[in-house]
Amino acid sequence: MRAFGRPEGLYHRYRRYRRGGVPGPALGLAAALMCLLPAGPAAHELQTDVVIRAFFKPEGQRLRLLARVPLEAMADIEWPMQDAFRLDLARVEPFLRDASTRWIGDNIEVYEGNTRLEYPRVVEVRASSMSDQSFLSYEQALAHVTGPRLPEDMEFIKNQGLLDVLFEYSIQSSQSRFSITPTFGRLGVPIVTMLRFLPADGAERAFELRGDPGLVRLDPRWHQAAWRFVGSGFLRLLEGVDHLLFLLCLVVPFRRLHALVPIVISFTVAHSITLIAATFDMAPDALWFSPLVQTLIAVSIVYTALENVVAPGLERRWLIAFVFGLVHGFGFWFALRDTLQFAGSHLLTSVLAFNIGLEIGLLLVLVLIIPALELLFRFVVVERIGTIVLSVLVTHTGWHWMREHGSQLSLYTFQLPAFDAAFFAGALRWLILLVIVAGAAWLIFGVFRQPAGRASPTSPPNTKAAV
Repeated sequence: MRAFGRPEGLYHRYRRYRRGGVPGPALGLAAALMCLLPAGPAAHELQTDVVIRAFFKPEGQRLRLLARVPLEAMADIEWPMQDAFRLDLARVEPFLRDASTRWIGDNIEVYEGNTRLEYPRVVEVRASSMSDQSFLSYEQALAHVTGPRLPEDMEFIKNQGLLDVLFEYSIQSSQSRFSITPTFGRLGVPIVTMLRFLPADGAERAFELRGDPGLVRLDPRWHQAAWRFVGSGFLRLLEGVDHLLFLLCLVVPFRRLHALVPIVISFTVAHSITLIAATFDMAPDALWFSPLVQTLIAVSIVYTALENVVAPGLERRWLIAFVFGLVHGFGFWFALRDTLQFAGSHLLTSVLAFNIGLEIGLLLVLVLIIPALELLFRFVVVERIGTIVLSVLVTHTGWHWMREHGSQLSLYTFQLPAFDAAFFAGALRWLILLVIVAGAAWLIFGVFRQPAGRASPTSPPNTKAAV
């Protein structure tokens, strides 16, 4: 069976390297280190989030903010109580107003353009029950908050109640561009803000903001969206340990610039294809897709690391980078899709900017990794031993990730799809994606294939192995 670019398989390469003197102690040392490493990270403790629901709507010379917060979260308010559980509705209104300013008004900054708006006016407050569904739409919420109050003699359990408030800001024009800076993190509880912005042009936008997301532009210009997503892509690559370990395994045997160029380009082209394709609904939306991709990313780490142990210096490493780069592109998309809410009307611009941020992060990682490996192999450990030890350590981590995500994937039941119009429409999209992938692979192969008989710049001399 042919391996990548040579007529011998990985097993025969392993035997050739063993005959050439692959250090046995290095394998033993790496195996010992692998056994000493912990099996995996501990599970995180679960926390209950407090959900704030809000509507922003500019109208004429005013900006309306409708918000709903659970009363149970406001432990710092001394509510008027009838007993240990029931709220006194006859005396509650001033307390509701105080709570609305302390919880909402004091913890959100609103900007019209670059100008911060003055503190809002509290128009109305209401105590509502958990069963109230008025915040499903802006019109229903506004009618509820400005409508009749609950009867004062009603039994109202505080921990099952809600605070609804209507704020108004003075603005110059409803056509302005607005931004907000939520600072709910200072309240000391996990906050999720479900915000819906209803601009004057009618193009409603929904946001899910966790904690303190910083400045959120509700209707960004294209360059504002681009700048945000460049930074987001850059940080995503640096924070993605799985992607970094894969890159490390890719470049360990290749530390010369001309040998790295096809690898970097192949990985970049591949993950760009699947990232953009997934953004435009060319990826499955099934629940099993995320654990499948995470499992395949772990497989890519284990495979590349083991290949470094058995036979480093492959001329076709660019092909490995391309194939697994397609999988990593879907992994990048999982991070991107949670931030596309900040793209406004500039979806394509934001996706391309995110991809540019990824490439900047990739280049930075290579600039740091390559000199570090050069120093390590020159002054600390022999190159072959160091490659084996690093690769086995990475294999250990990737193996546990593969088992973890694989166990999650095994929980799903896979069924044959219904062969209807939706199935054939999805199949057509995947066929288009496969054609694009095949065309990109063919183009890269045509550019980077080596002439016959030419040795890899980082491979050992082509000597005949003893029979």
